[in-house]
Amino acid sequence: MSNVLIVVDRLEDWEPYYPSDLVISFDQYLSLKSPPHQRVRVINLCSDYSYLSPGYYCSLLAEAKGHHVIPTSKVLNDVWSPLLYQLNVEEVFLTLEKMFKKGERPATLEFKAYFGQVAEPSLKPLARVVFERFAAPVVSVTLKSLDDGHWVIADLHVVDHKSLTDAEETSFGEALDIFSRQIWHPKKARKHAKYDLAILLNDQEKLPPSNMPAIKKFIQAGKNLGVDVEIISPDDFMRLPEFDALFIRETTSIEHHTYRFAKKAESMGLVVLDDPTSILRCTNKIYLADLFSANGVPAPRTLIISRGREEQLENAAETLGFPIVVKIPDGSFSRGIVKVDDLEELKAKAATLFEESSLLLCQEFLYTDFDWRIGVLNNRALYACRYYMVKDHWQIYHHQNDDEASLVDKDDKTKSGGFDTLPTFEVPRVVLQAALKATKGIGDGFYGVDVKQWGDKAFVIEVNDNPSIDAGVEDQYLGNELYSLIMQEFVRRMEE
Repeated sequence: MSNVLIVVDRLEDWEPYYPSDLVISFDQYLSLKSPPHQRVRVINLCSDYSYLSPGYYCSLLAEAKGHHVIPTSKVLNDVWSPLLYQLNVEEVFLTLEKMFKKGERPATLEFKAYFGQVAEPSLKPLARVVFERFAAPVVSVTLKSLDDGHWVIADLHVVDHKSLTDAEETSFGEALDIFSRQIWHPKKARKHAKYDLAILLNDQEKLPPSNMPAIKKFIQAGKNLGVDVEIISPDDFMRLPEFDALFIRETTSIEHHTYRFAKKAESMGLVVLDDPTSILRCTNKIYLADLFSANGVPAPRTLIISRGREEQLENAAETLGFPIVVKIPDGSFSRGIVKVDDLEELKAKAATLFEESSLLLCQEFLYTDFDWRIGVLNNRALYACRYYMVKDHWQIYHHQNDDEASLVDKDDKTKSGGFDTLPTFEVPRVVLQAALKATKGIGDGFYGVDVKQWGDKAFVIEVNDNPSIDAGVEDQYLGNELYSLIMQEFVRRMEE
């Protein structure tokens, strides 16, 4: 559970706003002793954030107390110098490029953001990204467009909320209300929960790892264990300090908000599934291929091919024989994976995939009627499924009306094959051993290991850091116990 404190220079400074028992003065905060193991979130509204000022010390001491504070001392240090605030702002510029991709770009763009909120709807994506990088109550930003088409941050500074106009003060108060609603509008009394867990979902995702019936079962399983489970969205990045754990139920990727969520949560001491290391390792098939080779994990013969090296494609054809499966390193749900039947097709499909990645994998093709999926949690096999290939297709997913090599998420229909779920003790021993050996080199998180059984041998195809848990599929054998076991692991880690 987490508490929220608003720290101001003097209590009289809060008079323009609603009264709250959670507002304390800087002097009161200095002498505050918070109970051990209690998560405290501090909103630092001191008027002066300059070096060694009360506002600076408020943020610095909050971090020393183990409190999660906005703004952090790092943000305050960064905004003092253009050399610092120009670093790690690629996403700000990418957002600008998307905003003005089709329209005429202004020479200068200036705005104030209040807890990442702005009145102008078109600027909201930009304000949110700025807030993620420079989390502060009020930030003033000036951006300039250069003649070469690039953007620069001309000015950026944290603003004293007491210097705002009446209209700006209203916007500030409304943004604070949205950002920390429980300060002025306490939630209805609820049964006390020992821990708070966030499930990250994205309602725009077409193939999410869990359907809503499964999410509801996770929420109920948490409730049974004294865990209050709340669904959060990609817009809730700054809410992470409110929770003790984060469960990512959205398809993960490195250049993606899911990875930033995992990194941020881990840095704040939250229990995280999937943890950023697992995301980093599992989302790249090049890494997995090398890991399997180094650790003796049984896997199909695989060659790594570099862009512009046609002789490597010819070598793959000679070494692996046809058909060959060609993959980009970070494809998911059967996207970015093609099967080729001759050298001419190999070169053509590889050329398309090389537009997305400088390296590709060429892998020997092993046809089976189904792929095993072994769910592994904390290095223990949790569940087992057989995913069958789509009829007249060689994969368990078939994206219709879509070129096989295309990575564009079109509005096409996606077919999937059948499945059956069974207890792990009925799975061939060789399959379980291969799955567990594959995950040991990655970590102790939650993984879905895809294995092909070829006679009396098993070959690991890949390890997924964000395995599917759909009600009616993966839980077909264990039922509600599957959700309970996963929530129990969260509780165990939070207890530790």
